[in-house]
Amino acid sequence: GRFINTSLENFSNSMAISCYSFIDVARRASTIMPDGGTLLTLTYQGSQRVTPNYNVMGVAKAALESATRYLAADLGPQGIRVNALCPGMIDTTFHDTFTPDAARRNVEATVPLRRQGHPDDCGDLVAYLASDAAAYITGANIDINGGMFFS
Repeated sequence: GRFINTSLENFSNSMAISCYSFIDVARRASTIMPDGGTLLTLTYQGSQRVTPNYNVMGVAKAALESATRYLAADLGPQGIRVNALCPGMIDTTFHDTFTPDAARRNVEATVPLRRQGHPDDCGDLVAYLASDAAAYITGANIDINGGMFFS
């Protein structure tokens, strides 16, 4: 349906699941991270641009990205880094099942790296962000999309 017809119940539920849950996890996790650490969450391009049928989830993901920055500011003095990852099209079983071949070909033809992402692309970034090599990265929303530019 149309975004304008989003009910308060659906809006509240979407925000609780997609945004507040990460705040709650961060609060709880921070109590058991006396030596610092890393908290990561996943977001989606629908937070930055209108994406057909994504509707209230786009607003919830935008709130999650903002919460990531606020959590980074709150937890930074404890040495806890907080970042959000925003994958593009990743070649998974889900995409094999639900993504039309034409959409996959379009991504492969238009992104600068000329391919879909692989789960290892995301895993490698997670490993980097959790390592000391990323000790000065926090509050970031990091795209993993082969250079796909969203307008």
